[in-house]
Amino acid sequence: MKRFFKIVAAVGLVGALLAGGYLAYLQVNYYRIADHQKLAITNPQRTQLAVDHPYTATTYNIGFGAYNERYSFFMDTGTAKQGHHTRGKYGKATSRAAVQRSTTFVIKQIKDQHPDFALFQEIDTNSTRSYHVNQVRRVAAAFPHLGRVFASNFHSAYLLVPPTDPHGTVRSGLLTLSRYQVQSAQRRQYPVSTHLIEKFVDLDRCFVVLTLPVQNGRHLIMINSHMSAYDRGGKMRAAQLKLLTGVMKHARARGDYVIVGGDFNHALGKQIMTHFRTNQRVPNWVSKMSNQDLPAGFRIVRADNYWTTPTVRATDTAYVPGKTYTTVVDGFIVSDNVTATAHNLATHFQETDHNPVKLTFKLQAE
Repeated sequence: MKRFFKIVAAVGLVGALLAGGYLAYLQVNYYRIADHQKLAITNPQRTQLAVDHPYTATTYNIGFGAYNERYSFFMDTGTAKQGHHTRGKYGKATSRAAVQRSTTFVIKQIKDQHPDFALFQEIDTNSTRSYHVNQVRRVAAAFPHLGRVFASNFHSAYLLVPPTDPHGTVRSGLLTLSRYQVQSAQRRQYPVSTHLIEKFVDLDRCFVVLTLPVQNGRHLIMINSHMSAYDRGGKMRAAQLKLLTGVMKHARARGDYVIVGGDFNHALGKQIMTHFRTNQRVPNWVSKMSNQDLPAGFRIVRADNYWTTPTVRATDTAYVPGKTYTTVVDGFIVSDNVTATAHNLATHFQETDHNPVKLTFKLQAE
């Protein structure tokens, strides 16, 4: 019996040492990118924007090429209306071929729209979870005539979760393409969790601020944003919204035009949270954003098919139309000197857990 307890104690000690060593490894490799980082502008364009001219922009969270209709993600949980709980399965894409197929699909969806600006979120450069497919390079090659700016928003050491399908090392970020001259580009760091475990597995959230000259002497401030989803209590999202709206207000006060696009991880309106047919309760990662949460002079551009085409699905299970929870979290915010309409592009979540959104806009003459 004594020998048995000694073996158990030895195994426990080894386990504790391994766990402690792994946490030390994560901590040594952990860092946050400094705020106000200047970003490189690759393939810069020369043409300046004009007032009263129609332009288009798209935004698309591509989910690192993993989220086909059958995919579920280990960090996502849900609750059926009947009360039973669900949790996603996978930590990385099901195969390299799946990532390649998804990336090809994404490129086609955006190419078909011929946008002047294209905003991407959750696009990988060299990650275990996407089998080291460089999605940024593939998208850039598909749009050689556009300038581009990339900002990192997820860089991690090797994550051993879930144990059966580890997420691994991640290098991912936000990519913005532009047909027009970008004068400067800056990465702004969102407030993020400092919790011992959450800080290793959540993204290094950020938004990218592009400054584009307009022929009338003003500027268009184009922002590509990806806000937090996993945020117990909503404190980080509130702090993130405060930072983002502060930048928006400052730009508008200078007389500039402002457009913010991306994945807000907030339902864009209270009613849309429960509008679409589902057999699931509203997930805990869904919060709400409305025009009342924005500074005076700004509005969310509601898509013309807002009530019929969601932009995100829950990923605690595979996608089943009419059963899986869906809502609208992707889109655009514009200042009052921008005329704009939007349309949610229905891909039926075929290769990503998001649908892209297209904005058509004009910069108003003074």
